[in-house]
Amino acid sequence: MKLAFSTLGVPGLPVPEVLALATAHGYHGVELRAHPEEPVHPGLGPADRADVAAAFKATGVEVLGLAGYAKVAAPGDDQPVLDEIRGLLELAHDLGAPFVRVFPGADPDLPRAESDATAARRLGTAAEDASALGVRILLETHDSHRTGADAIRVLGPVGHRQIGALWDVMHTWLGGEQPQESYAALSPYLGYVQVKDIASADDTTPLPLGAGVLPLTECVDVLCRHGWDGWLCWEYEKRWYETAAPLPELLGAGREHLVRLLNEAA
Repeated sequence: MKLAFSTLGVPGLPVPEVLALATAHGYHGVELRAHPEEPVHPGLGPADRADVAAAFKATGVEVLGLAGYAKVAAPGDDQPVLDEIRGLLELAHDLGAPFVRVFPGADPDLPRAESDATAARRLGTAAEDASALGVRILLETHDSHRTGADAIRVLGPVGHRQIGALWDVMHTWLGGEQPQESYAALSPYLGYVQVKDIASADDTTPLPLGAGVLPLTECVDVLCRHGWDGWLCWEYEKRWYETAAPLPELLGAGREHLVRLLNEAA
């Protein structure tokens, strides 16, 4: 498997410094948080996009994907959501990124079937743009659809190869799903896996990998047992937890922990 980290852990850090961290600590790729407060976002012009793509190519580090914030199950008109996804897809294409992350974001007060249908409809429409641009849209296990069982209620009806799943191991755990159950549900759709660690269900402040309660060993075991050889991406949520330790000083040990888990599971 290849290893990456998300720029959510280094808020606002310029791309050259992100790439220096990835190179220094042996990460194969980076997931870019695609938000206006970050250096890379859909508002970038052609020249800036070309510069970012060239910087990644020069270092040999891959752009794993763009972590966008479109909410495909949210109430309201379809077009603004589709426009947001289109912007992410175009940016991913220009940067050579294979994946774009979207959230579910359903209103808990609406019937579940209605929100599922909304998400499936929008993803089905966006799949045509995704195909044309050679990018895959991944629905993250998050918020209203935090388990694999939740996600496949949307992904199954879409049934398009350019629409897949991003397995966030924290959210499936918080949803009460075992790693084997999550993998069984998501494996036909799985784009990549976000790993992290936390102290408890009540304290989700990010911790170094292996220092918390999340079943990382079990997740890696099930992936290896089934021969899955995609990406593991460390999403360290520093942006939302200012008191968390700085990610750069944790990256080396984090990579070593993941490599150890992979070696033990092999």
